[in-house]
Amino acid sequence: MVKRIVHNINTQKIADAASFYKDILDLDLLMDHGWIATYGETEQKMDVQISFASEGGSGTPTPDLSIEVENVDDLLEKIKAAGFPIEYGPVNEPWGVRRFYTRDPFGKLINILSHIED
Repeated sequence: MVKRIVHNINTQKIADAASFYKDILDLDLLMDHGWIATYGETEQKMDVQISFASEGGSGTPTPDLSIEVENVDDLLEKIKAAGFPIEYGPVNEPWGVRRFYTRDPFGKLINILSHIED
C-alpha cells in the first residue's frame, strides 16, 4: 500500500522554497536535513495521487505540480502581492475547477486550483 508520493525538485537553493511553499501556501516544514527540506500539512491527511498528462487542459502546458487550495482567489492575491508571475488564468474550467498557473522560485509551473462549488 502506497502511503505518499513526493515530487522532488532538484536545486542547490533549498531555502528559497520557503518563500513560496511556506509563506504563500502556508505549508509546514516537516523535515529539514540541510540537503533536503520537505513541506506539507502536519494536521491533515494528504491523499496519494500522481498524474500523467500530455497537456494541462484547455491547451495549456502540463504543470509540474497541481496544488488544490481552499480559496483560489485569496491565494491568487497573495501570489500577486509576493511578485510571482501569473502565466494562465484565473479561469473557471469546464471540468469544475477554478485555477491559475504560476511559477515557483525554481521556475516550476504550478497549477493552483479549487473545485467550484455547485
